[in-house]
Amino acid sequence: MIEAVGLAIGRQREHSDAREDWGMTISGVALLAICTLLGSLLGDWLGIALGVKANVGGVGFAMIILIAARLWLVRRGWLSPGVKQGIGFWGALYIPIVIAMAAQQNVVSALKSGPVVVAAAIGTLVVCFAAVALISRMGGPIESMDEIEAREAGASKEAG
Repeated sequence: MIEAVGLAIGRQREHSDAREDWGMTISGVALLAICTLLGSLLGDWLGIALGVKANVGGVGFAMIILIAARLWLVRRGWLSPGVKQGIGFWGALYIPIVIAMAAQQNVVSALKSGPVVVAAAIGTLVVCFAAVALISRMGGPIESMDEIEAREAGASKEAG
């Protein structure tokens, strides 16, 4: 009898965890969709105001709105830990996906614009690679995680 009650409670916990995961996913997607729509709308309005036939900064506006909305909801205590994780997860996925989509559009329009734009893009890429190489050489020697743990273990033995 006791085992049966324990199994039933275990199943109920598994079921409630699944519901929390489902709610986390749905809430994250809903907030992300609202922020995306508002960001797109603001980007379109900014494009119209600047006289450009494009969305100007819609992705950036959406991310700022997502961050602000998440902080606002957290301060009010309206987010459970699961929903916080869901929003963080979807926000992290949102950035690379939208940037990849925007990059694809930029490449297509650049190739149609002519060789000067392509040369400028290649030059920018070379400068970025050179900057990364230069910055990485400016740093000191890099310790592996094993070396850091060994150093900390040695320091704690000396202190203790």
